[in-house]
Amino acid sequence: MKIYKLGDEILREMCVEVKPEEINDEFRATINEMFDTMISANGVGLAAPQVGIAKRFFVVIADDDVRRVFINPVITKTSNDLVDYEEGCLSIPGFYENIKRPSTVSVSAIDENGKRFTVEDAKGLLARVIQHENDHLNGVLYIDRGEEEFKKQTEEQFKKRAERAAKKAEERAKKQAAIASKIAAKKAKKDAR
Repeated sequence: MKIYKLGDEILREMCVEVKPEEINDEFRATINEMFDTMISANGVGLAAPQVGIAKRFFVVIADDDVRRVFINPVITKTSNDLVDYEEGCLSIPGFYENIKRPSTVSVSAIDENGKRFTVEDAKGLLARVIQHENDHLNGVLYIDRGEEEFKKQTEEQFKKRAERAAKKAEERAKKQAAIASKIAAKKAKKDAR
């Protein structure tokens, strides 16, 4: 699956709830594909908008190695105490920032079989990833929760990267068109004989 990057509009969209009838074999196949994509990118969480789906669900494998699926999650409780942790994101590769978040979180959600469940007082990496991925469902990125200067620099660098990539793609297309034109001219010359 393609992982959408900073600058792609879908990362700033408010996602819509998954309807009960949408939780079927095709949906579960998408979830498995998301797990595969996340693992191959060395991630610990991946939200639906990061793969181009504007729906409220995400997958997680935290430090306990348990595969978790959160559909239509609702954070029901957070601790008052905040902890700093260096966060990164598969949609903003190569950039890290210390972000303060509640140290524990409780969440109610639906699993991939349509059953409601609750995680009470998750802590450590699991609490962090739940909050990070849940933010994605609301169009919020971790850089929105850090220092304003870091956010500004990160957005500028991503914009420059995108411009360079577009320029390279344009140059490649021009080269390919020139080669195709030469081949067509040679063929036309040969056919004319």
